[in-house]
Amino acid sequence: MRSTRIITSLFLLLFLHLPGRSQQWALDLFTGVSNYQGDMMEKLYAVQNSKMAFGLGGSYILNGHFRVRGMMHFASIGANDKYTTSPALIARNLNFTTSISEFSVTLQYDLLDLKYYKFTPYIFGGIGLFHFNPFTFDSTAGKVYLKPLSTEGQGLSAYPDRKPYALTQVCLPLGGGIRFRVNDDISLAWEIGMRKLFTDYLDDLSTTYVDRSLLLAERGQLAVDLAFRGDELKDNPGTYPPAGTIRGAPKTYDWYYFSGLTATFRLNAGPDAKEARKGSTSCPKIF
Repeated sequence: MRSTRIITSLFLLLFLHLPGRSQQWALDLFTGVSNYQGDMMEKLYAVQNSKMAFGLGGSYILNGHFRVRGMMHFASIGANDKYTTSPALIARNLNFTTSISEFSVTLQYDLLDLKYYKFTPYIFGGIGLFHFNPFTFDSTAGKVYLKPLSTEGQGLSAYPDRKPYALTQVCLPLGGGIRFRVNDDISLAWEIGMRKLFTDYLDDLSTTYVDRSLLLAERGQLAVDLAFRGDELKDNPGTYPPAGTIRGAPKTYDWYYFSGLTATFRLNAGPDAKEARKGSTSCPKIF
């Protein structure tokens, strides 16, 4: 995937070209779960929608409180109307899944200096670039990517105000956690990181239903079938809603987030670094 190669290249450029001494670099490994907040989620967290997430990155340690971290995250997110408690959403019967490839650079602030303390709370914020591509499975279990179907009229001649959404976009990572020092060169942290997005189409769902006949004429039967899936329900099948009927919630953008464990390993801690830590015997100080 071209966007994934671009994100990987950006990460490698950051890692290789930031100036620094060997003792100021650390390797970060993340494992945890991913989830999302959007038009198919009634609450912030749903266990049935959680999926695995992994991350690899490097930190440039500025001092005892600040570090710059470059990370690549790979995850999958998704949701399904059938897991909600809303009759209207259940009747809509939509679902989606997407993989996430993300590169981010954040500034992290440790409240306490781990040279003197066994643990510290921390917060972080920054900027990132992520790639997504929502898909679903049709009634025959065939995998179908949703963007080309223009399920809400994006790119159709009858809806010039609804533009196709970009699959690679900017995000703003922010979050926090608590870090524990295992020894001078290894620490473990639990953190949660939210991503503020500038799109409401992470789940291919945002505004209103478009005219069924127009969608059929320009994108075909599959687009109509996957724009509304209430007719697939066995107990109470529905029919395609009239044009203009609410389909999503356009006033709020989607979010996704990661939560889990990060292991940090100081790299190439040579004699200079060891001597510096050995000499750190002054009284503890927070700031």
